[in-house]
Amino acid sequence: MNWRNTLANSGSKISSMRLPLNLPFNLPMVGTFLCAALLSVVAAYFTALAVEDASEDGVSDALEAKNMDWVEVHAEGLNVFLTGIAPQESDRFIALSVAGTVVDAARVIDNMDVQASVALAPPKFSIEILRNDAGISLIGLVPEENNRQVILRSMTKIAGGAENLSDFMEVAEHPVPSGWSQALGFAIESLEDLPRAKVSVESGQVTITAMADSPEEKVTLQSRIMRNAPSSVDVDLTISSPLPVITPFTLRATFEGETFEFDACSADTVQARDRILEAGRAAGMAGDADCIIGLGVPTPKWADAAEVAIKAVKDLGGGSVTITDADISLISLPNMDGARFDRVVAETKKALPEVFTLHATLPIIKDGEVQIPEFSATLSPEGLVQLRGKLGSELSRTTIRSYAQARFGSDSIYDATRLTDTLPVGWANRVMAGLDALSELHNGSMTVTPDVVDVRGQSGRQDAGTRISQVLNTKLGESELFALNIAYNDTLNPLSNLPTPEECLADIQATQSDSKILFESGSGTLDKSAGPIIDQIAEILKACGGIRLQIQGHTDSQGRESMNQALSQNRAQSVLAALRERRVLTGNFEAAGFGESQPIADNETAEGREANRRIEFVILEEEEAEEETDEGSSEATEDTDEAAEGETTEEETENVQN
Repeated sequence: MNWRNTLANSGSKISSMRLPLNLPFNLPMVGTFLCAALLSVVAAYFTALAVEDASEDGVSDALEAKNMDWVEVHAEGLNVFLTGIAPQESDRFIALSVAGTVVDAARVIDNMDVQASVALAPPKFSIEILRNDAGISLIGLVPEENNRQVILRSMTKIAGGAENLSDFMEVAEHPVPSGWSQALGFAIESLEDLPRAKVSVESGQVTITAMADSPEEKVTLQSRIMRNAPSSVDVDLTISSPLPVITPFTLRATFEGETFEFDACSADTVQARDRILEAGRAAGMAGDADCIIGLGVPTPKWADAAEVAIKAVKDLGGGSVTITDADISLISLPNMDGARFDRVVAETKKALPEVFTLHATLPIIKDGEVQIPEFSATLSPEGLVQLRGKLGSELSRTTIRSYAQARFGSDSIYDATRLTDTLPVGWANRVMAGLDALSELHNGSMTVTPDVVDVRGQSGRQDAGTRISQVLNTKLGESELFALNIAYNDTLNPLSNLPTPEECLADIQATQSDSKILFESGSGTLDKSAGPIIDQIAEILKACGGIRLQIQGHTDSQGRESMNQALSQNRAQSVLAALRERRVLTGNFEAAGFGESQPIADNETAEGREANRRIEFVILEEEEAEEETDEGSSEATEDTDEAAEGETTEEETENVQN
């Protein structure tokens, strides 16, 4: 064997000897690696468990803090599973949001369900009916099957015309509930007998609150209404009978011979009545007298004045005393001693409360008649009328006072008339003719004597003298004498002083620039704050004459277009009704709703939407007014045809924030 083979063989032997030499050193290393891997797996497992427990506990605690005990929390790895039944969708969303504040929202798995919603309940149908001297207002929700037009026709008849009816009803397409038709029919029937009432109608129930003019009328109304009530309707009836309003507040007493009598007696309290009747008994009244307790006393000192006046007529030895509000007329017996008359009058004036005025008369009879009876009325530039002089009876005085109130206004009359039995035939007719003549003047006076009716004053009408002559000729007859002294004053001409329509509109716009007409949210009902601005607009329109005006309602763009259109129309109607309540002549006015169709600002901003919710007043030219009238007539004809066929218009009852 050569050295190469020897060397090769030696290498092979060495190589074959390495395995047994390395084996003891590799086994510990492998074991170490295996142990490390095992420990890592165990550590990872327990770490994952710790993360799961921490996530689950953290989310559970956060949900419990929000009182959301219905949520079950389960963590698997990094994911957190939420299960349970949420009361509603918003609660489910809140639970997800709360969990997302504890762990990453991407790790929250939503396995929650939402509790099935209960079927929507039908709407509660009801009507509030308000009736007073201004008309009838209807507010509420009625079933569509009731045919709203039928209700409106019945209410229009009771109110005396469509102009006295304010309709704010809405309809809903739901079945008519049991008892609704009977309750509504009974309410409408009862309203015919109740000129001042509030009637609330619900299914099977009617609540009535009304006012009667007297206790007797109260009993009659209660009996009649309850007698007509259907057995299926629960009726809650309240009728009040307040103290009567006595205007003017009057007391009249006569003393002749030894007999004292009350022809009329008014008192404001039971104590005042007792004092007045006691003063009458002290003056010679036999038995009891009727003294009405009522409202309208001009002063709390009424009983004091009555006692003084009754004592005065007794001290005169006879005559009569009449108290009308704060005016006292004392008439002695004819031709009595002048010194005694002057003394009693002086003492009476001194004893009377300050607010009362005494007019004392000592009649002088000549040839069997009281000399020169006279009646006079004066009209001030402010429209106040004073009535003074003699009338024949209490009935005649009431008639003349009512006639004057009809001509000049119930709040403009001051009655200081006195009664006497010695007046010419036809005296009351002559007085009423003089009042008719006086009503043609801006200011002046009229005097009635047995011989002539004298009328004097100023007028802004150039034909005032002619008109008064025609009135007196017609009322008195051609054989009666009258005298006229009428001066024409151009500054009093109502036409020459009327502002132009443009000036009226400018005044209204200036008023609206200071304050805005506001409504209750999503409603056609005027807000309480709207009262003062509508008062100002009403005063402007009263001075403008018969201009043609359109009241426009506008809304912003929030909500459905059809709802905004209806809302704007209701708001314009509310303003028109409010002006009518303030005695503005609205025959040439119309209300129109334009909804969101005419914005004046950007509806994307709160300020813009506020500006778009508005009421505008627009002057109608003659041609526009005629076109509007023709269109209104056509629409009215179509509505009438539809009502005749029993059709109703579907209206949505969604709340709109406008």
